[in-house]
Amino acid sequence: MAAYYTTDRWAIRHRTLTFHDVLRDDRNVTVEVAVRRDREMQALAEMIDLPVAILSHGNTVKNTEYSFLTNVFASRGYLVVSIQHDLDTDAPMVTKVGEEYVGRRMQYNRGDLNIMYAIDELKKIYPNADYHHLTLIGHSNGGDISMYFARQHPDLVKKVVTLDNLRVPFVTNGKIKILSFRSKDPQFKTDPGVVPDDETCKKLGIKVVRTEFQHNQLSDRGPDSVKSSIQGAVQEFLDENDGESMPTAPLLAASEPASTTEKK
Repeated sequence: MAAYYTTDRWAIRHRTLTFHDVLRDDRNVTVEVAVRRDREMQALAEMIDLPVAILSHGNTVKNTEYSFLTNVFASRGYLVVSIQHDLDTDAPMVTKVGEEYVGRRMQYNRGDLNIMYAIDELKKIYPNADYHHLTLIGHSNGGDISMYFARQHPDLVKKVVTLDNLRVPFVTNGKIKILSFRSKDPQFKTDPGVVPDDETCKKLGIKVVRTEFQHNQLSDRGPDSVKSSIQGAVQEFLDENDGESMPTAPLLAASEPASTTEKK
């Protein structure tokens, strides 16, 4: 598991929680939670409500393989929740050309249910958090889950950050702030209509960053130069849209002890 930068001032607490959704045959919904300890204590003392960021992983990538992003959000005071959407018992994801979302609506619906269920369970543990103005983060299929959730629940979502989502069109209601990184990878082509044209993006304030990166570099598996570039753009996006800038520590170093694991 990728580790996270930590200092006495910005120490980040990590917990792995596994919930069981009885309405879906006791399906495991495992989440990795990261939160700055000082902000967590302020929330427990009912001094603040923690902003909430939900991260969804790409296909064949684990929810724990995005520490370079969870580190950005946790260091800024977010309660960061990385959900493991895919289980070993799930059927393989199949692309069906010509069908809506190339036949992946089932995965998006499952991701939607996972997010809503995780939120309901986390409210019991972190009651002083803002679950009505979510920030969604997702890579590839996880980016599509994030955008799909935002389309289904626009009143719950404030910001969306995607890393090369390929299937689900952007939300264009003008209320949700969007930052999207696009790869330059001949093996991963974005479906027509997913990314709005430049004029629409400018009008709605959608920020599209076209990179030279490979699609599969947009996780902890990528080189530090890629992760550092993405971190910088995300920080700038949050500075523009968070209302106030939170102090942050350097982001790429790593020295976090192992997470605790709990069953719920």
